[in-house]
Amino acid sequence: MHKDYMEHGNKEGPLLVFIHGGGVGGWMWDKQIAYFKDYHCLVPTLQGHGDRSNETSFSIRENALEIIQLIEQKKGKKDVHIIGFSIGAQICLEIVSLAPTLINSAMINSAVVIPMKYMIPLLAPTLKMTFPLIKNKTFAKAQAKQLYMDGEHFEKYYEESLKMKSSTLINILKENMSYSLPAHFPKSTARVLVTAGEKEKGLVKKSIWEIVKGNEHFESLFVKDIGHGFPVAKPELFNQILEEWIVYQKVHKL
Repeated sequence: MHKDYMEHGNKEGPLLVFIHGGGVGGWMWDKQIAYFKDYHCLVPTLQGHGDRSNETSFSIRENALEIIQLIEQKKGKKDVHIIGFSIGAQICLEIVSLAPTLINSAMINSAVVIPMKYMIPLLAPTLKMTFPLIKNKTFAKAQAKQLYMDGEHFEKYYEESLKMKSSTLINILKENMSYSLPAHFPKSTARVLVTAGEKEKGLVKKSIWEIVKGNEHFESLFVKDIGHGFPVAKPELFNQILEEWIVYQKVHKL
């Protein structure tokens, strides 16, 4: 059973599972939770984050298996929709692959599926130098800004980054940088909407094409004037697109 999650909304409604990014928490979905009141919303906490910050191991696959277990426990006869951001989006891809018929639809935001293995040996030495900076509020604010979390979310973001161990962060980055599309991925019956900001790094954009080409149930959407952080930067637009995807099974192109 999943160790830590929040539950909101109408327990009779369809199930929405929101999976947060690395180094942030379930609170990044506050605006979505407030909007989707008629749905049964679950917000799991990933390994090594928030109340689980005493854990140092972090695995995309293990997080996916935990969330599958949670969904199976809560779903009953409901439709299930999963939504993930960044490493949470990679976890969504893993869920869709490990349980190809469990999920009705997914909205995947800013997933990278092109491994950067050459970067991995540099992680530990680089982090050793920069990790003390994480505790510096000015540095943390600059980092938060890139994720659109320098406003109302900043205190939570800062608090979360103070809790996280450096070994956990290394494991998260290793998993993120070595992730590629799972072999069983094309067998999924889920409808998947893959989104990214137009101002994201080239690797994220390339990954979108990589994900979409593998399955006819998949669609892509690029969001104008935005970098890494669509759910937080433009929550109203995000919620509208997610609702269209769940209800009408299509999205009006921007």
